Amino acid sequence: MTSIISVAGLGKTYDSGFTALRDVNLDIKRGEIFALLGPNGAGKTTLISIICGISRQTEGRVTADGFDIVNDYRAARSKIGLVPQELSTDAFESVWATVTFSRGLFGKAPNPEYIEKLLRQLSLWDKKDAQMRELSGGMKRRVMIAKALSHEPEILFLDEPTAGVDVELRRDMWEMMRELREQGVTIILTTHYIEEAEEMADRIGVIRKGQILLVEEKQALMDKLGSKQLTVHLQQTLEAIPSELSEFDLHLEQDGSYLSFSYDSRQDGDSVARLLRKLSELGLEIRDLNSSESSLEEIFVSLVHEEN
Repeated sequence: MTSIISVAGLGKTYDSGFTALRDVNLDIKRGEIFALLGPNGAGKTTLISIICGISRQTEGRVTADGFDIVNDYRAARSKIGLVPQELSTDAFESVWATVTFSRGLFGKAPNPEYIEKLLRQLSLWDKKDAQMRELSGGMKRRVMIAKALSHEPEILFLDEPTAGVDVELRRDMWEMMRELREQGVTIILTTHYIEEAEEMADRIGVIRKGQILLVEEKQALMDKLGSKQLTVHLQQTLEAIPSELSEFDLHLEQDGSYLSFSYDSRQDGDSVARLLRKLSELGLEIRDLNSSESSLEEIFVSLVHEEN
């Protein structure tokens, strides 16, 4: 799959001397949903602002669909739609006028049929004549997406797209993102909701202190960094873990009747079977077993909080 966004050696240092981004290299594939994760202040919004031409990098190069964002600004920017975190619109404009005006800003000829289709797709058609001040927060966010799509971009940036919306609307927006991808739109989203990245993304990038820590296919990331855990509920209670079980990474839980075993099934595939045999040899009867694996949230937390 070819890249539609290419970032090479990108750096951003402000006049104050603060370095927001350092040597960022990133390629985003055409037609994918890419999630950029990172704590507050990690550089997510700065990176998006530079790619979208809102801010200027100190060093490095960025291209959008082959167009340099500095030397070919107009062509590059026409490829990109941006939904910012802030809901900033003219309170007294109608939904129709707001979206139509955004299309005109990019020099696109009027296309009422396309605007109607867009508003219907975003469940905004019945609100087309409503003033922005009359809309709920969730509806305003839909209008922001309509504005970003008004000039028919091939790339859509969503900066915290579901912040402050309820769970039902969040899932509606997830479905809308999938539909846009099926239509060929490349989607890049930043999010604080790990569930959102786990649900939506094809690939995930993690940024911390202005540097990209890793970029991986979602499942490959979970396979690579995720560990599994087996909880063994014993019939009897233990005062301590028997020395015969020292080869296993075990922890005694609750009242001493639970053993927690952390393991990597790819590296030690027979470890569970060996543990269960050992328990049987020691005469420790099992009441119940429960297996779980690391969530993306646990992986993310371990990455961004690791020591410098």
